[in-house]
Amino acid sequence: MLERQRRAFIAAGPPSVALRRNRIDRLMALVLDNTDAFVDAMATDFGTRSRAASLFTEVVGIIPVIEHTRSHVPQWMKSTKLMRAARAAGFRAEVEPAPLGVVGIIGPWNFPLNLVVLPASAAFAAGNRVMIKMSEVTSHTAELMAELAPQYFEPTELTVVTGGPEVAAEFSRLPFDHLFFTGSPSVGSLVQRAAAENLVPVTLELGGKNPVVVAPDADIRRSATRIAQARMVNGGQVCVCPDYVFVPDRDVAQFVDTVRQTWQGMFGSIIGNDDYCSSVNEANFDRVIGLIEDARALGATVHTVAPPGEALPDRASRKIAPTIVSAIDDRMAIASEEIFGPVLSVLGYSALPEVIDYINARPAPLVAYWFGPDGDRFRTFVRNTRSGGVARNDFAAQMIPSAAPFGGVGRSGMGAYHGKAGFDAFSHQRTVVGTDLPFSMTGSAAPPFGRAMLMYADVTLAMARRRTRRRLS
Repeated sequence: MLERQRRAFIAAGPPSVALRRNRIDRLMALVLDNTDAFVDAMATDFGTRSRAASLFTEVVGIIPVIEHTRSHVPQWMKSTKLMRAARAAGFRAEVEPAPLGVVGIIGPWNFPLNLVVLPASAAFAAGNRVMIKMSEVTSHTAELMAELAPQYFEPTELTVVTGGPEVAAEFSRLPFDHLFFTGSPSVGSLVQRAAAENLVPVTLELGGKNPVVVAPDADIRRSATRIAQARMVNGGQVCVCPDYVFVPDRDVAQFVDTVRQTWQGMFGSIIGNDDYCSSVNEANFDRVIGLIEDARALGATVHTVAPPGEALPDRASRKIAPTIVSAIDDRMAIASEEIFGPVLSVLGYSALPEVIDYINARPAPLVAYWFGPDGDRFRTFVRNTRSGGVARNDFAAQMIPSAAPFGGVGRSGMGAYHGKAGFDAFSHQRTVVGTDLPFSMTGSAAPPFGRAMLMYADVTLAMARRRTRRRLS
């Protein structure tokens, strides 16, 4: 499959603006023409996942980003002219964005459509061919994508691969021109290691324990309500979900009460509630329960918000009640492992420096949240912490601008996409220089070396030394 795509790419050369846009349009048509089938497939894969949730997160949410990308393709494809004044004398230099060739995309299970379509659209915008490995965890969605893709694309343009971990491992070892992976840091390290065998550059969109800071002058009830709602998006199975929350010591009790009240208002029932997303499989169900029970056994306080008469967690539906865990410490697995479920950790604090020190002592998260005014405290927090992005007063606010790069840093990822960042990730900035001058500008670098070259070197060094000393004085 890879060799067929590469041969086709070389034979055809860089695609035109019209073809790039046409491929993006066909990708969108694949999704929009078959939205109901995709929604049904994802509901089957998760067990319970509401139509509204899938429509918003998997389809509606990606439309502005893709439309932004499509509209800017002509602008982003333009070359950058260098040394413009020298053009009149016959020296031309420019940098042109060139497509890489064939891009491999490995998708995750938590948003199995969104997180392959978005990078594929960016790869098409940059002029590449695309191969997608769908997650085997959401197998119905994967099979549907593989079945539909040939109706919209030649296999030399887009190929969809399905299969288990052994297929994913083999996919990672292919000599792509770029490999894009979304998933956990542990699997991301394996993907990067496999890609390194062929010196394949990678973009890794990983997870992380995303911290939230509720400022001393924040509206506690509003902050707690929004954080509680955010934790329940996709059943908490979102890489940008708030994971643990720092609340001023004096406000912890009110914060916990408000979170509990918010969840009670959101979920009058859980087991039979189609809006309450299940854990995607038993492995994740058991892992989240294990985190809760480990914390409880080591002395944490666990607040479970279960509707009256419902016995949760419920293995048959793979649903876990919304849970608050407080009084945690570093002995507990929940303090270091990304939760990826309907569980929120709450910690008290007395001063901002202790919060900053706690966050900086741990791997950089994908997003850091702040609830409170945009003042000196917030700017201190932004300046003195490290994260893929920062959002203030709302869930995933850093993803709202379609032009904003999205990506992690450190253990939460490398590289970015969305907007021009996606186009650049899948492009090579190729320098093209030509000269019609009657002399060689660089020929003096070859022997034999005359006095003129030595004099030029001496004068250049003397001037550079004077400039440097003057700047340092």
